[in-house]
Amino acid sequence: MGEDGASEVESWIAQVVGQPVVSDWVTVDQAMITGFADVTRDWNFLHVDEDAAQSAGMDRTIAHGFLTLSLLSPMRMDAGLVPCPGLKMAMNYGLDGVRFLAPVYAGDRVRGHFTTREIVETQPGRYRETVQASVEIEGQDRPALVATWLALYMT
Repeated sequence: MGEDGASEVESWIAQVVGQPVVSDWVTVDQAMITGFADVTRDWNFLHVDEDAAQSAGMDRTIAHGFLTLSLLSPMRMDAGLVPCPGLKMAMNYGLDGVRFLAPVYAGDRVRGHFTTREIVETQPGRYRETVQASVEIEGQDRPALVATWLALYMT
């Protein structure tokens, strides 16, 4: 990447770091929960049997924590994070921390909050982004989850 490309990336970093973005709302309905249970083979009654979930003290069935976590990807794309200029490839690099703080009940609406904390060049033309992410549950004070998410970009 030439000097112009490097200055574009530097401008992008200055624009993105510290700027929060928020996705649109996503409804987590029972069909989504059941579909996730089928794909992951996790048919715990808390997710698929409303009567049993209520007998266990839940209002109704709840989404799998990993279902809520998996919604980060589409919510992040929806939130409109500005892509790295000259991007050739982007990869999910993993999570440094995830905490599931509140259940997402069938029928709840959730949305993602994302703030890029840092972007560092790890090798020429390769960048690691650290994003603080959370999933808000509509009408709730406590988020469903918080996570530190890492991505790699190659230019």
